[in-house]
Amino acid sequence: MSGLMKVSSNPHVRSKTTTSSIMLAVVIALLPAAGFGIYNFGLDALVLILVTVASTVLTEFVFEKICGKRITVGDYSAVVTGLLLALNLPASAPWWIGAVGGVFAILVVKMLFGGLGQNFMNPALGARCFLLISFTSIMTNFDCDAYTGATPLADLKSGMDVDILNMVIGRTAGTIGETSMVAIVIGACFLILMGVIDLRIPGCYIVSFAVFISIFGGHGLDWAYICAHLAGGGLMLGAFFMATDYVTRPITKNGQYLFGILLGVLTGIFRLFGPSAEGVSYAIIIGNLLVPLIEKITLPKAFGKGGEKV
Repeated sequence: MSGLMKVSSNPHVRSKTTTSSIMLAVVIALLPAAGFGIYNFGLDALVLILVTVASTVLTEFVFEKICGKRITVGDYSAVVTGLLLALNLPASAPWWIGAVGGVFAILVVKMLFGGLGQNFMNPALGARCFLLISFTSIMTNFDCDAYTGATPLADLKSGMDVDILNMVIGRTAGTIGETSMVAIVIGACFLILMGVIDLRIPGCYIVSFAVFISIFGGHGLDWAYICAHLAGGGLMLGAFFMATDYVTRPITKNGQYLFGILLGVLTGIFRLFGPSAEGVSYAIIIGNLLVPLIEKITLPKAFGKGGEKV
């Protein structure tokens, strides 16, 4: 009887879908991008992925153990954070970069704000931006055994020609998981078929970004230029795997459309007018910070409230 009378916080509607099943699906969806990254960059990429994932899982376990909280590493959320962070690192980065980033992602961005469901920004992206600010030279060095020189986006920004086919396949310099558009889309299709994500946010993100660079990029409706921007950098990885994060995206449908458009415009501004050829990470983090405002203006009015006076 006491269990029936227990008062608890929302949500009260239950579903057979669990956090662990959703996170496991995301891990599976990221495997094509991770696998291609290892194939493309070699064992250094594998070591960095393993170290980063281990650091996120271990940090969460130790923190919860010290604080006497329920151990939640079995929900795979820490694995997802570590894997996403690793895929956003250059293969040339030393192993300790992954470890430092993993600790920051879990300890500072996630656990200190209350754990899963309470963080105000995507932990993996928060850690990546922290690493970019703290270790800029390491995080922007994409030279490795397979590739040397600038990334295709950097070449595109400087006015040079790029090989779009290589960018789509992934035979280019870049972070471990961002290079292969094909691998990322395969994983995204899996998540869509499993019902984990939909196309509201990524669709609005990609379309609004393409429209923005068509208007302000100086090339007009140049499909080669647009495709190069879509295939380059972390736009596809960010659109399908980080902008769709349940915790840091808006909960309203209209809010999700607005969120996607905002990310596309911000990414376009950063890429075209900023000093860096990228911009996805900062765009999504700024979007995360604006989610409360987006929800406030898109939240439907309760029945009987806010109606116009006659």
